[in-house]
Amino acid sequence: MSKFIGIRHEDKYVMERRAPLTPRHVERLIKGKQLDIVVQTSAKRVFTDQEFIDAGATIADNLDNCSVILGVKEMPLSFFQPGKTYVFFSHVIKGQPYNMPMLRKMMEQGCNLIDYEKIVDEQGKRLIFFGRYAGLAGMINSLWSLGLRLREYGYDTPFLKIKQAHKYASLEEARQIISEVGQEIAEKGMPEELRPFTVGFTGYGNVSQGAQEILGLLPVKEISPEKLMNLKRRKLLPNNLIYKIVFKEEHLSEHNDGVGFDLQDYYTNPGNYHSIFEKYIPHLSLLMNCMYWDTRYPRIVTKDYLEKAFKAGRPKLTVIGDVTCDPDGSIEITHHGTEIEDPVFVYNPFTGNPLMGHKGEGMMVMAVDILPSELPRDSSAGFADALINFIKPIADCDFNEPFEDLDIPRAIKKALILHNGELTPDFRYLSSFVENVPVA
Repeated sequence: MSKFIGIRHEDKYVMERRAPLTPRHVERLIKGKQLDIVVQTSAKRVFTDQEFIDAGATIADNLDNCSVILGVKEMPLSFFQPGKTYVFFSHVIKGQPYNMPMLRKMMEQGCNLIDYEKIVDEQGKRLIFFGRYAGLAGMINSLWSLGLRLREYGYDTPFLKIKQAHKYASLEEARQIISEVGQEIAEKGMPEELRPFTVGFTGYGNVSQGAQEILGLLPVKEISPEKLMNLKRRKLLPNNLIYKIVFKEEHLSEHNDGVGFDLQDYYTNPGNYHSIFEKYIPHLSLLMNCMYWDTRYPRIVTKDYLEKAFKAGRPKLTVIGDVTCDPDGSIEITHHGTEIEDPVFVYNPFTGNPLMGHKGEGMMVMAVDILPSELPRDSSAGFADALINFIKPIADCDFNEPFEDLDIPRAIKKALILHNGELTPDFRYLSSFVENVPVA
């Protein structure tokens, strides 16, 4: 009997336009794997209903006949149906309180939950991700933000020619414009008062690499964090170079006992470490926060630090591109992610309040939490390239079998958070997070 695979309409955000599979990938699955694919109709999805029809899919108002449903972001409680398999970014693995009612509902309904974030290889490396596109869009947005903020400070820079990422028809169009900005900087330089112009990156994974890829369209020279500290003292620095600095774990934290830095110990016992990143902040013009963070780790930019910095005068750091976007997280002033249609805010360190937009006293932050959706066609295609080979095995799996007997790729089995409503062994720790959630 055929299993119908459903592609859900995204409704969590107004500007969420991505799809887990593109029409091109749907056509390959229908023709090559003989799968039946139903696409929930959507007026805002970057791929039109007609594109999916042309690929051979069925368009429907609901996905009631589908046993496996693919999405991107979280789904509302009313959407889940008994015994079905859902594949999406659930954002539950940290015990996020705002998604515990959703997890509880799926448990009550006896659902299967596969989370893209946990589809990893034997080394724990993620196999399916939007991270690179978050970095690409985050860097575009941060350069756009930088132009606006520097204009508030009285500087008309080439960055003013850059638009917010979603306003470009494609990634290639954005690349072209930013390359032209880079050429102008190379020929005319940056204002003397802004030298040396420095961009720091926390993290070195897919997100950071995507962001660095965009910065690489400008005239960039990479230097070490150690050289950053003495850069300003050097004479005759060129005005047409942007200095890039990539910060790794050993640059962010040190052991409380001053015994040096051990990476494995840092990940095993993060509570034994404190942040040392503040020594680098005064030397940065733009900070791109692209690293993994959770509450076990020290913050890298705190409210207390910013209050002291602004009391001493306007700091060199002009914009923080918080691609990581953890609420009250590694960048403490990021109270919550921003929306594409209202992407930046200025945090006033003296009042402790954020003001949406690029005006006002304080530190400007770009913290859009669905950055890949600003490049919806490109990011959906890249994501689907990685996902497509797992669709047929998921469709063929008999989820009524005991967990240990499931005939499914190991990477998918490791990402199965719920099996028939029960937390699987690797995720039983989540029971303490959902036990106090009221029954829906």
